[in-house]
Amino acid sequence: MSAPLRLESKDGVATITLTRPDRMNALALDMLDALVEALDTVKRGDDRVLVLAAEGPAFCAGADRSEMIERVPADWEPIVDHYLDPVRQIADLDIPVIAKLQGDTVGGGFGLAIACDFRIACEGIRMGAPFVKIGLAGCDMSAGYYLPRLIPLGAATEMMMTGRLIKAEEAFELGLLHRVVSAESLDDDASAADPLIRLLARKTPAAKRRAVLEATGGIHILRHTFCSHLAMRGAPALSIQKLAGHKNMQTTLRYMHLSPG
Repeated sequence: MSAPLRLESKDGVATITLTRPDRMNALALDMLDALVEALDTVKRGDDRVLVLAAEGPAFCAGADRSEMIERVPADWEPIVDHYLDPVRQIADLDIPVIAKLQGDTVGGGFGLAIACDFRIACEGIRMGAPFVKIGLAGCDMSAGYYLPRLIPLGAATEMMMTGRLIKAEEAFELGLLHRVVSAESLDDDASAADPLIRLLARKTPAAKRRAVLEATGGIHILRHTFCSHLAMRGAPALSIQKLAGHKNMQTTLRYMHLSPG
């Protein structure tokens, strides 16, 4: 099997690229472990920007369903909590994180993308958290925390309760994406992402941290608190339950309005 990802560093910019296009870059457990290790390496390094990217037609299709077969409920709590590890790590980084979304970004892949500081996507890609369609809570993989803080509450409610996927153009209008570009532009040296990368790379992590805290009222601090808060509230156990109908909606609403602390 091919390596799950590639970590590169050049001119102060670290790039983590998911490299299993044949599996739609699904988060198999070995890829999850590799992502955790790569993010830890970035944390300990001296790069000034992190870019999260992928190869193939999909950025990330979420969890690898082939690994969900024949597991008992007791297996799932540590596994689901492990899926939140990359989200925690992204939240804990002192450098800006840019998601370059060249393809569909759904489920756990959507959770990774919305945990980043910036999202730049190709025209026509689809995004969303279709957890309710497979019997999970719509707030899974950090969607219940980030989504209502990135887009209007009504739109976030609809996306989580219905599992509807939205196109890049709608996501941009909602404020979920910072740029929408052609597929050619996303990988071109003069793409919309590169000026942003160069700009951020000139700023020190401390300056970036202060700027974000001033602009958002401390959302980056809340990010890390949120993950610990969910764990203390039993979110992993809730996430793996086969919730249905009104119970699923109640769970989604509860965590959409959750205040860390």
